Amino acid sequence: MGTSIGARANLDLIEENYRRWQQNPKSVDSGWAAFFEGFELGNLPQRDGAGVTEAEACEAALQTRVDGLIYAYCSLGHTIARVDPLAEKPPRNPLLGLRELGFSESDLDLRVSSKFFLDNRSMTLREMLAGLERIYADSLGSEFMHIQDPRVREWIRKRLETRPHKHSTPRAVQVALLRTLLEAESFETFLHTRYVGQKRFSLQGAESLMVVLDTILHKCPEGGVEEICMGMAHRGRLNVLANFLRKSLKVIFTEFTDNYVPDLVAGDGDVKYHLGYHSVRRLASGAEIEIRLSSNPSHLEAVDPVVEGQARARQRIRGDTEHRKKVLPLLVHGDAAFIAQGIVAETLNLSQLHGYSTGGTIHTVVNNQIGFTTLPKDARSSQYATDIAKIIEAPIFHVNGDDPLAVKFVSDLAFDFRQQFGRDVVIDLYCYRRYGHNEGDEPSFTQPDLYAKIEKRPSVTQLYKRELLEAGALNEDDAASLETEFALRLEMTRDEVDAIEKRKASEKARFRESTAIFQPEYTSESEPTAINEKTLKAIVDGLTRVPEGFEIQPKIERIVIDYQRKVFQDGGPYPWHYAEALAFGSLLLDGIPVRLSGQDSSRGTFSTRHSVLYDARTGKPYVPLMHLAEKQARICIYNSPLSEAAVLGFDYGYSLDYPKMLLLWEAQFGDFANGAQTIIDQFIVSAESKWQRPSGIVLLLPHGYEGQGPEHSSARLERFLQACAEDNIQVCNLTTAAQYFHVLRRQMKRDFIKPLIIMTPKSLLRAKFASSPAEEFLHGRFEEILGAPETAPADKVKRIIFCSGKVYYDLLNYRTQRKIDDAAIIRIEQLRPLAEKRLREMLKPFPKDAKFVWCQEEPENMGAWTFIEPRLRTIFCTEIAYAGREASASPAVGALARHKREQTRLVADAFSL
Repeated sequence: MGTSIGARANLDLIEENYRRWQQNPKSVDSGWAAFFEGFELGNLPQRDGAGVTEAEACEAALQTRVDGLIYAYCSLGHTIARVDPLAEKPPRNPLLGLRELGFSESDLDLRVSSKFFLDNRSMTLREMLAGLERIYADSLGSEFMHIQDPRVREWIRKRLETRPHKHSTPRAVQVALLRTLLEAESFETFLHTRYVGQKRFSLQGAESLMVVLDTILHKCPEGGVEEICMGMAHRGRLNVLANFLRKSLKVIFTEFTDNYVPDLVAGDGDVKYHLGYHSVRRLASGAEIEIRLSSNPSHLEAVDPVVEGQARARQRIRGDTEHRKKVLPLLVHGDAAFIAQGIVAETLNLSQLHGYSTGGTIHTVVNNQIGFTTLPKDARSSQYATDIAKIIEAPIFHVNGDDPLAVKFVSDLAFDFRQQFGRDVVIDLYCYRRYGHNEGDEPSFTQPDLYAKIEKRPSVTQLYKRELLEAGALNEDDAASLETEFALRLEMTRDEVDAIEKRKASEKARFRESTAIFQPEYTSESEPTAINEKTLKAIVDGLTRVPEGFEIQPKIERIVIDYQRKVFQDGGPYPWHYAEALAFGSLLLDGIPVRLSGQDSSRGTFSTRHSVLYDARTGKPYVPLMHLAEKQARICIYNSPLSEAAVLGFDYGYSLDYPKMLLLWEAQFGDFANGAQTIIDQFIVSAESKWQRPSGIVLLLPHGYEGQGPEHSSARLERFLQACAEDNIQVCNLTTAAQYFHVLRRQMKRDFIKPLIIMTPKSLLRAKFASSPAEEFLHGRFEEILGAPETAPADKVKRIIFCSGKVYYDLLNYRTQRKIDDAAIIRIEQLRPLAEKRLREMLKPFPKDAKFVWCQEEPENMGAWTFIEPRLRTIFCTEIAYAGREASASPAVGALARHKREQTRLVADAFSL
């Protein structure tokens, strides 16, 4: 008798589960339990004083093999499933051969008990194998045995075993599936023949994606889903816009015309297959489902965390923050990108985290088995493109895209799984790409054999139509009628667009199908940001009060509670973290919620924030800012995973759909923000221009040169400044706690929103000279430009030193120590948008022939120098001298002694050049 599959391939797993079963039979799932029961029965030495009969021993041994057979198919059936529509014969796995499983041909007609399989029905081994093949190795291959929770595995197994037979599918369902496929195919064929050579990234070969989407949409009402938040790349996007979101065909065809200019509020726009859309689908049942397709760049998978953040925001808007059933995140991936892009793993990792969970996402991988010209053997080391999803124990369903009924079944299953367990699920839709990567590409150059096969293959639509005709579920007239209906609708719309294009420009009506969001132009003005004494006291009272029975750690009580109370009693000065707490608290009392997330953000990287206190005895957290008043907004402070790209993408997405919240992402050090460079470049700085989607996200990036080396000194200020144009972002490099307080409050006190990038300090966090008196919180506003206390009359000044950030204090100290009285220091607190008018006003009292110097800590090719120099030169029509580090490939030196020498020299240069 051959050794069972489990013993050969998973010996350690079997032994571990066997030990667990011996200690507690209920600790393993029913499959393992049945396996071990059979094993134990076959090895019993006696029963009631008598030995086991030969018949009983044989029966026990047979049952053990049967149980092993069932388990083998549950575990490995997917490896022989017929999921590839281009495969000429089904795959084989020798581990699922009869001999390998302990059987021979002569055993096929033995009657066996299925135990937990198919409701314990008695059947022949032949019938059992047929059933296992149909359920686990047909056009659907399921991976779920890697899931540790037996309850989840059992639920999936039972659903798979109740999969309906094809012939039992109602005719109405079959015709509806064909209609969905015909609609998708007609659209692609029309674009292919009417807009020859234009890029559209066709869905052809993967039309069954529309079956997935349509099935999920129509499941929403019964599952309690009111809204779908969706993200996808360019492949098939126009089809999804037209046939799923029901974007106007007239608009889509207009976008293909040569003279099309988008009706934008402002900015530059984007290509049609990057654009997002929002619609409300009214179903036949009368239910209305809101669908939001997020705009995305060509950077594959970058949109994933953005959609998750949007979904989380929408859940909050709909009051669904506990169960998260009403808003469904739905992501469509490509096979090559899903396994290759690191942001996929980062986003999956967020799925079960308290601060980032969205109640589960349905992932559909459009697996056309090629990435541009690269085949799977060169694209991944894993068996499947979806193996990365196993890190979160997501069930993975591989399905043949040319079997629409199987696609519908697995889509139903995926939806129900998400609603039942609140976890991610993956549909791996095996299909193919009928044409090249885009419509101008020739795929046969690199895959001649593959594309010779594809060229001869009928589409899934034609295959399914033939199947229905042969089964008598459809007649030729009905099929022709459906095809004609779609073709006529497309032609009529195209004719209408062509007629409009022939008119003179002056006769055309303005294009008004834009989904742009209008907002006023940028201005430095805002509502008052100062607070009154009553508000200040209320915040401090809340910060310094702990609930009865809460055992605060003695050191925390001293450095946080007692310190905050003393600063208030003394009238200040308030350091940086205290100013932040006052800004947060005052906004909460104004009814404005706050969300802060980042690595170690609840305590703060530099152990200054301490926004969450922990009971010394129980470890239970307590957030003082949540207990300022009976009526206040909510603050959420989350320690994020050690990830930049996905977390920033998530928070950015959240900010898009919840603009009335102060939403901050904090980097552990600003140097690490470039781990999220794609999110910064493709979304934060450019989304308003490309897609008219503004965001008010705040980035807190610790920045400053203290001799900590090249990885802990620079947030790459120059990169943000280089990306500035059209008032797209605000970039600040602040020097006082009060300035930080006012700029945070200003962010929520204006009638427009812009991303705010703040170079936050490190050494200044506790510095008394950077702290601010109470007076500066009770009066004043954010000042884009600040001066320094002057030591002589303005008309005696011979040198004006411009700077930004921490270096100001080094300059001030140098000037004070050396009693220099002919040099003025100007701090540019907000570098962009640059307050030119305010800058001119500040320099009016000084002599026109004063020497201008720019001083910075960063190397010459970094920092603000290359940004600020041409602007200052243009404004004041004079040359600007440079005082700073020499140009360098690395942001900072590694040795502290060298750092000190450089710092001393650049400060001295500012006064002597």
